Amino acid sequence: MGKTDVASMDLAELQVFFDTLGEPKFRAKQLFEWLHQKQVDTFAKMTNLPQKLREKLEEEATIGGVQMVEKLVSRVDGTRKYLFALENGSVIESVLMQYDYGNTVCVSTQAGCRMGCQFCASTLDGVERSLTAGEMLAQVYTIQKDLGQRISGVVLMGSGEPLDNYDAVLRFIRLLNDANGQNMGQRHMTLSTCGLIAQIYRLAKEQLQITLAVSLHAPNDEIRRQIMPVARANPMEELLQACVDYAAQTKRRITYEYAMMQGINDSDDCARELAKRLRHTLCHVNLIPMNPVKERAYTKSSDQRVQRFAHLLQQDGVETTIRRRLGSDIDAACGQLRRRYMQK
Repeated sequence: MGKTDVASMDLAELQVFFDTLGEPKFRAKQLFEWLHQKQVDTFAKMTNLPQKLREKLEEEATIGGVQMVEKLVSRVDGTRKYLFALENGSVIESVLMQYDYGNTVCVSTQAGCRMGCQFCASTLDGVERSLTAGEMLAQVYTIQKDLGQRISGVVLMGSGEPLDNYDAVLRFIRLLNDANGQNMGQRHMTLSTCGLIAQIYRLAKEQLQITLAVSLHAPNDEIRRQIMPVARANPMEELLQACVDYAAQTKRRITYEYAMMQGINDSDDCARELAKRLRHTLCHVNLIPMNPVKERAYTKSSDQRVQRFAHLLQQDGVETTIRRRLGSDIDAACGQLRRRYMQK
């Protein structure tokens, strides 16, 4: 049998684990604090645990971490992009984005992605595997230590579909939120999905206070199915209804992500159709100037077109912002750095 992944366990599970080792339960809280407050990555550093217990943990347990392979720092805005290796040799990306209000990490939930969105580099080679909660946490903790500053927010927007790795992602959120660990408020966490309807309904029942961001990228099914294969099994009318129901249950506003692609989804008619669908719902539209991906044929919309699109939505009563483009000089778009590394 393999070793127990203690970095992915909550405090109650750790107490059960320590009981099986014949150790008192208070040791579980000590271990939890070492992992999630002090964020150490070896048992040897846990100096308030007896030496024999540390040796036992080395034999029985593992701390699922990541190894930094490469780090790029933008000369434009200070954004940092990290390439991490997992224990099985897969590689993932994480991005540190620094804002006036704090530091946010964009976390990957899978190595690669199987959703097949036509404008995204992460989907080009499919999915290798899903990450554990411990591996997701390790991205945040490693970047926090590298930066030397507290990470105040996370966005689950790296490679992978978070709701395709549902249980591990929920575990990650709850561990990051735990008062005995990082104690990050759920309102500082955003989960981005390409729109898996059944999982959105399931997520609503969790009664989390995270922000749900739905990658819409089109005003209708005809366009959406061209660029997002997932739309074939998740029709827009049903998806938008799931989002309305989610907002009603959680009292949390939905964010709709909309990557602007020249000649595909950026016309005035697209803006008006989108506004008609979204007006009078608890939502916010985030327009994204698309990062170009050389393997894809799509071109980002002009700044003027993005501004016009935003104006039409706002004019029709839909709250809209334009995402500030970060890390344009360091392959900061999702999947680009990983793709370049794998092709070496």
